[in-house]
Amino acid sequence: MRPPRDARPVAAGALCLAIGTAGAQTAHAQTIEPTSQPTARTAQEPRIAVRHRKLHVRAGNRTAVAGAVAPGVGGIAVSLQLRRDGRWKPIDRDRTDAAGRYKLRERLRRTGSTKIRVRVAGGPGVAAGERRLGRLNVYRAAYASWYGPGLYGNPLACGGTLGAGTLGVAHKTLPCGSRVTLKHRGRTVRVPVVDRGPFVGGREYDLTAATAQRLRFRGHGTILTTR
Repeated sequence: MRPPRDARPVAAGALCLAIGTAGAQTAHAQTIEPTSQPTARTAQEPRIAVRHRKLHVRAGNRTAVAGAVAPGVGGIAVSLQLRRDGRWKPIDRDRTDAAGRYKLRERLRRTGSTKIRVRVAGGPGVAAGERRLGRLNVYRAAYASWYGPGLYGNPLACGGTLGAGTLGVAHKTLPCGSRVTLKHRGRTVRVPVVDRGPFVGGREYDLTAATAQRLRFRGHGTILTTR
């Protein structure tokens, strides 16, 4: 009688085929898995649009900035920040709606002129970013006059001489070189303290002729100042 065939080689071959197939499937899964996971590289730099801004206000009134962040994603944190004491300080916060729109505002009681920006925090599909808006000016009213003709060539208390083109103001106590933003009839100018005065009761500032001309200020009267 012919001895029976040994079935072990067939079984071993089937086992090797199964192992090889499973290994190929695992390798294929490992190859495609990383591409299915989102990464930080997909986040886009934000485009921060400003459609409304109110950056010249009297003390006690509100500043306001509104716009939109693109790409438009809801729930992204946006803040309005001022530069004070060497740091950016948030004064209001909002979150974008589904179209990426935001609104920021705050009532300000402290006078001054400071840099301002809109800051966007990172979020799904959007990287962190900012947009600087220039300066925020918060004013109070002050009584002022101006001087110049007949005094050109005279020395200034803070150094130099007074001329027809000298931009600046005289003030009794503000340190020399301190910068002041003035507003009058819709015009603004930012100038340094260059002299001492005025020495007439009730007046806080004496504008040089060039400064008064920039503001179209005549005689004496009320102006707005950030100091």
